[in-house]
Parts: sequence; structure tokens; C-alpha cells
Amino acid sequence: MNFKTNKEKGNSSLGIAIAYFSTNGYTVSIPLNDTQDYDLVIEKNNNLSTVQVKATGCRRNSGIYQASLKSCGGTKGITYKSVLDTKVDFIFILSGNKEMYLIPKKEILNKSTINLCNKYKKYKVSLL
Repeated sequence: MNFKTNKEKGNSSLGIAIAYFSTNGYTVSIPLNDTQDYDLVIEKNNNLSTVQVKATGCRRNSGIYQASLKSCGGTKGITYKSVLDTKVDFIFILSGNKEMYLIPKKEILNKSTINLCNKYKKYKVSLL
């Protein structure tokens, strides 16, 4: 997938995450604003979880996709938080080759980036 802008990347990944959860039997709730740490609330079998959605088109020299776990802003692009600083339950990542990962936050140790390598292969998900 080629994302022309960060906004396009964010909208695409959120839409695909909603499609994934919906087609796999989850009830999906979308927050009314964007001031919380999570992008979606999902429910299945009476269990509620929060999800932060990420997308990446960035590949390392080895060909492995790498996703940023930090949020930056302002005119200088200063990092103001990392996924590890949040209370979300899962990170949903869409890579440029349309692979999807649903990774429990507790499994992530890096603060700034995650390489979608063999270590995370067990968290790879697909639509039905």
C-alpha cells in the first residue's frame, strides 16, 4: 500500500482495523474525539478492550516493515508519548504489504519502533 499522506495512512488503517474486528465477531465502538490513547474499543464475549491503530509503509534494508510506536507533534515534531506510556490493551498494525498484526501491548518492549519480524508472526491476523 502506498500512502500519500499521514492522514490517508491513518484513515486507511482505521477502516481496515474496523473491517477486521467486525468480520471476526467483535462489536466495535469508535470514540467521539481523539484525545484518548485508543482508537477503538472492541467487545467480544463480554470482554472490552482498547486498541491503538498504527500503519507503516517503512521498510528496513532487510525488507522487514517497521512501525513507529511514538506520537509526535508540534512544529518541531517532538515526541510526546509512546504506546508503552498508554493504557491500551492491543496495537493493531497495518503494513505496506497489507499484512495485519494484533499485538498485545504487554508483548512490546521497544518504546519507539517495532520491527514486524518473525517474533511477531504469531500475532498476524487476516480477514476471516
